Amino acid sequence: MERERTKVQQISGAFGTIKEHDTGDRRGLRARFLTLLAIIGPGLIVMIGDNDAGGVSTYAQAGQNFGYTLLWTLPLLIPVLIIIQEMVARLGAVTAVGYGRLIRERLGRYWGNLSIFSILFLNFLIIITEFIGVEYSMQYFGVSKYVAVPVAILLLFAVTASGSFKRWERFMMLFVAINLLVVPLLIVTKPHLTAAVHHFVVPGISGGATSTAVLLIISIIGTTIAPWQLFFQESNIVDKKISPRWLNYERVDTILGSIVVVIGASALVAVCAAGLSRHGDTTSFTSALGVAQGLGHRVGHGAGALFSLVLLNASIIGATCVTLASSYAINDLSGSNKGLDVRFSEAKGFYGGFAALLVVAGVVTLIPGAPLALITLAVQAICGLMLPSTTIIVLLLANDREIMGPWVNSKGLNIAAVIIITALVVLSFTMMISTLFTSVDVIGLLEVLSVVATIGLIIGLPIGLRRSEPPRIYDIDRRDWRTPRLTLLAPMVSSRARRLLMRGQSAYLLIAGVVLVVRFIQLATK
Repeated sequence: MERERTKVQQISGAFGTIKEHDTGDRRGLRARFLTLLAIIGPGLIVMIGDNDAGGVSTYAQAGQNFGYTLLWTLPLLIPVLIIIQEMVARLGAVTAVGYGRLIRERLGRYWGNLSIFSILFLNFLIIITEFIGVEYSMQYFGVSKYVAVPVAILLLFAVTASGSFKRWERFMMLFVAINLLVVPLLIVTKPHLTAAVHHFVVPGISGGATSTAVLLIISIIGTTIAPWQLFFQESNIVDKKISPRWLNYERVDTILGSIVVVIGASALVAVCAAGLSRHGDTTSFTSALGVAQGLGHRVGHGAGALFSLVLLNASIIGATCVTLASSYAINDLSGSNKGLDVRFSEAKGFYGGFAALLVVAGVVTLIPGAPLALITLAVQAICGLMLPSTTIIVLLLANDREIMGPWVNSKGLNIAAVIIITALVVLSFTMMISTLFTSVDVIGLLEVLSVVATIGLIIGLPIGLRRSEPPRIYDIDRRDWRTPRLTLLAPMVSSRARRLLMRGQSAYLLIAGVVLVVRFIQLATK
């Protein structure tokens, strides 16, 4: 079934507005650039948000412990980010429905509720780690966490509950711009440009491929796609009212964000390589606060201060995005379509959930003796647990012809996506197991899983391509094609392969979930 939706809602972005009913083609570079300025936001913000407190710590650890030698891992992130998040952007623009609700409607309430409740729990833990970043950054300046964390909570809520999507996006772009503090940080630490460029393109590992090094590489790549990003970008695109007519501009937004985030990550690795790697070994890293103090001691107080401000900004952006992703997920669960353009008095549930997550996570951070190290460990492990399921579901939805119509994945995109998702599954599984069981042979586990995955791709890809449906012909401009009302659509076609895939995911989540719970109980009672 098809339904044409020619009405275009007004898009109000940080840098421009596209008026309602504006469907005209853009001719000329200036017109296209102004349109891009109006659209840009969801892709850039979700990518910058991925370089949160955990990301900054990971990149700092790579630079401090291994110098410039792990820089080559970062360009690998660009195609992964673009392909996965492009599918998410397309789902949002075409369906105008949040990611969680889409799963509930097309894959069933079991998978929808499981995805939503899982992401809410994971996001709660991630927000705690963002407040740990706030605590560390302000501790460098001698500010107590009992002052820093409450102020951060008030700032985050004030920015989000302004009742205007444009105002919120402008605030977020200000935080994005603050990331430019990494430029003076590079200047004062004076990285070796030739060595940085060499290791950016030539793979290598200082000290060889030890389990520690391989696990850090997996952590760097594993930060590429966090489950919350899928919920955030799709719902943020819906909230901004971006339709398929403007999808190419949103793709540019996503590509730009992918490049910017890799540049920022590379800069942090180079900073810590130049300032700290000569004064330690592959076990020198302790925490982000330790990095700030090390830069302050080795390079100068200004370097430590700049790193602390970069960490603070990353924590604020990360907390904002992750908390908003949770509010969007609550919307998907309740069936509400409230967003950032609605005032607090008209969307108490939406903003109330946002505030509750911030306050409770902040309180946990402030509790003396709270198991913050265990929480950080849990975030890594649960991300590894959830990532295989969330990325597979994205691929299934992007190939659902009932909701995507002429916007379904092409065969070439499916091949690239399957290969990338398979690699992410292998890396995530390895990271989860090695995080929980530190004595495991990381390299051996990775080799075994890689062989199994390669055999699966060799057998499965040709079968999948042979069974794929031929493209359909639609009698309207696909820029005007939108998903019909979900309740009127035929259910997803259930094949034996898809049933086996979903049952396999269920078994994996059950077994891995039990292992996680048991292991965390063991760690907590030591």
